[in-house]
Parts: sequence; C-alpha cells; structure tokens
Amino acid sequence: METIDAIILGAIQGLTEFLPVSSSGHLEIGKAILGDHSVPEESLLFTVVLHFATALSTIVIFRKDILDLIKGALKFEWNEDLQFVSKIVLSMIPAVFVGLFFEEQLESLFGGNLLLVGAMLIVTAVLLFLADKAKDTGKPVTFKNAFIIGVSQAIAMLPGISRSGATISTSVLLGNDKTKAARFSFLMVVPLIFGKIAKDILGGELNFDSTNITALSAGFITAFICGLFACTWMISLVKKSKLSYFAIYCAIVGCVAIGYTVLN
Repeated sequence: METIDAIILGAIQGLTEFLPVSSSGHLEIGKAILGDHSVPEESLLFTVVLHFATALSTIVIFRKDILDLIKGALKFEWNEDLQFVSKIVLSMIPAVFVGLFFEEQLESLFGGNLLLVGAMLIVTAVLLFLADKAKDTGKPVTFKNAFIIGVSQAIAMLPGISRSGATISTSVLLGNDKTKAARFSFLMVVPLIFGKIAKDILGGELNFDSTNITALSAGFITAFICGLFACTWMISLVKKSKLSYFAIYCAIVGCVAIGYTVLN
C-alpha cells in the first residue's frame, strides 16, 4: 500500500468512525476506488491499526470521563460510575457474541461488496432522519436501553451501517438525552476495539512481515488526528440536532454505490 493511499484511508477512518456515515462502508468504498490489492493479512493489520488510532482519539477526548469512571468504579460501591461501567459491559454482550460465533460470516461481507454497503447506508440514513426528529428528554441510558443499544452496535458490524449513527439513533429513539446518548455511544466501543485487537494479536491473525511501516504510521497518525476533530464535532452536532444532513449524505452515497454496482 502506498503512503498516500494510507493517508487517504486514515482520514476516511478517522472522520467516519465518529460521524454517522459508516467507517466500514467508506473504507470498503475507498479501497474499491483506490484499488487496494493488499493481501488479506496486510489489509487486516492496516484496518486494526486505524481502529486503534480512533480508539485512542476517543480516550483523549473523554479522558476526564474515563478517569472519573475508573475512580468511581474502584470504590466498589453501587454508585453512578459503577452503574455506567456495568451498562457499558452489558452493551458489549451482543457484539462479542456476534464476533465470537459469526466472525467468518461477517468477514465474508467485507470485500468490495458495494451493493450491500449502499443498501446499509440507506438504512443508516433512515435511522438518522428519525433520530433527528426526536425531542430531547434529559433521560439517562438505562440498563435495558444499554442492551438494546448494544444490539444495534452488533448490527452495525455490517459494512454500511454506521456504528455511531445506529447506537446514537437507537438511544435517542428510546427516549434518552442526545448528549448522553453520544457519550455512551463513543465510550461503549473503546473496550470492544481493544478486545478485538488483543484477540487478533493473540490469535496470530495479524501479519507483521513485509509491512510498510511508513504507510502504516501515516495511516495511524492521520486517523488519530481526524478522529480527534470528528469526535468533538459530532458531539456538537448531536446537541444541535444536525443529523438530517448526514442522513441525506448517506442516502446519496448509498444510491451511488448501488448504481455503480448495477451499472458495472
């Protein structure tokens, strides 16, 4: 992979991980456009590195929240912090289940399947449009909500379904406060990303031989910087109920992807 391609894909990952437009879908589209012919192991390593970069950007943005949650949880009291951490763990269950038992079936969907990506982007557009019309309630995320949001996160493992879009939209449609929904959505994915990275490394699925370190580093740095910007921007947009713009964007990109597939 060329360094310039790595920078472009890093920017796509960094921006679309937090913006509700599907990072996985845009990476598939980006790879199709750039003609990514990397061997599967190298391509997987690059994807893992980009996700690691965006996970780090989340930690930087929410560093105070994370430290407060850790301090509160270590008191071993059933306080607000420990309850929030418990909700995060509960929300992870559906995605962990899908990752453990349907990993091969899921990975088979990633490989330039632009028809699926396009269809799922349209589904994302519908979710965003509905969430944008919902009213702010001020209600926090409950345990029941956390599990349902976790189910939407598991479904968002499909290429083209935006993880942040699906989880925030689901949370808002359940009646939760938009700002709290965004905070929960961004924090709930961090342990999943690090868990997936650990699983891939321990399982020997990542190929570090013949790796273009320059391209890998360029992609990582670009994804991290873009992630910082996108995460901050997204929190502001959710507060102002600007999700309809992304709904329109996802619908357009989805239709273009479908049209491209049909015509070719």
